[in-house]
Amino acid sequence: MIEVHGTRAVLTDIEGTTSSLSFVKDVLFPYARKALPQYVQEHQSRLQSLIADIAATVGKPGLSMKETVDILLQWMDEDRKVTPLKTLQGMVWKTGYENGELQSHVYDDAVRALRQWHARGVALYVYSSGSIEAQKLLFSHTPHGDLAPLFSGYFDTTTGPKLESRSYETIVRSLQLPARAVVFLSDHEGELQAAAAAGLRIVLVARERGAESSAYVRNFDELSLAP
Repeated sequence: MIEVHGTRAVLTDIEGTTSSLSFVKDVLFPYARKALPQYVQEHQSRLQSLIADIAATVGKPGLSMKETVDILLQWMDEDRKVTPLKTLQGMVWKTGYENGELQSHVYDDAVRALRQWHARGVALYVYSSGSIEAQKLLFSHTPHGDLAPLFSGYFDTTTGPKLESRSYETIVRSLQLPARAVVFLSDHEGELQAAAAAGLRIVLVARERGAESSAYVRNFDELSLAP
């Protein structure tokens, strides 16, 4: 059991932390990869700004639709944390959630803890490489019901890379809280190091593997947050 005192806000990752890596890797990503080409073709008119962002990112103005789709699929295969891709994935997943083809996964212990912390007045926030839209969709379509009302805010790659401390500094400024009052939960030690460099308290969530660090929990039941 790890106890963290003086907690006013929790900032949590999603993949491997609140939700299983397999759900994202084996369900969400394959769904988006299969549906993305047709989605782009059918929504070209309202995706013009996003398509222009893709062309600007690769430095090739005037991309054809096939070239645009090929770039997006390549980024997916490389697991690139590129904002236009993450935005488009969120749009595709929205369709899947709304038509009932997708239902997200959230660990039971995460649901218990998030509800308990929220009831105690701890503010909850999400920071994930997935778009804010995708984050909201994931937490609002779970077997446990709509969990989105538990959260006070969401952050994605538009805030900055998760491996850079300045991203966490930006988040803390927006929360208007002392960095030491914010606890960041993640399964990625690089992200945790960046958050710690920004002054946040950190907890490694090592659900599906061992950890070299002695300061880690296997699940949220092993974490106690105190005033």
